[in-house]
Amino acid sequence: MANSDYTPRLKKKYNDEIVNNLKEKFKFTSVMRVPKIEKICLNQGLGAAVADKRLIEQAVNEMTLITGQKAIATYSKKDISNFKLRKGMPIGVKVTLRGDMMWEFLDRLISVSLPRTRDFKGISRKGFDKSGNYTFGIEEQIIFPEIDIDKVNKINGMDITFVTTAQNKEEAFELLTEFGMPFRKN
Repeated sequence: MANSDYTPRLKKKYNDEIVNNLKEKFKFTSVMRVPKIEKICLNQGLGAAVADKRLIEQAVNEMTLITGQKAIATYSKKDISNFKLRKGMPIGVKVTLRGDMMWEFLDRLISVSLPRTRDFKGISRKGFDKSGNYTFGIEEQIIFPEIDIDKVNKINGMDITFVTTAQNKEEAFELLTEFGMPFRKN
């Protein structure tokens, strides 16, 4: 049973500090106009799963461990003979996080997982789209402490997308910077 008084640390920080900081910075007239993170989507494409079906099961289990929420397999939409791919074959794994699960994942990502990346110099600033969403890739799933490196058969990367209510790149960048996302200095 969940404790009803519990509020994730970054959700509290967003409500107490970030809303006011962004409202002042962009001169918003209403707090409802301040951008927020709606959801975080994690995707893992597994092209090698065409040959080895167990890769999908392992990826679903790893993604479920990382996020704390059940991952689902994604399936091909059409046949591609060059890749020996048939319509309906499992080719990836995805999870969409919202609410407290999203806040907890964001906290673990910023404070624990990203600093564990080898030769980490920060994440790229180029992953913003014009709608204010941000996507970046991780090359190894083993940066997450939930993954036991001894049980990993294959090192896979993944894409992480932050879907925000920001109207443009600048608002989204400031929002994620306020949370402490370690962007490269360039």
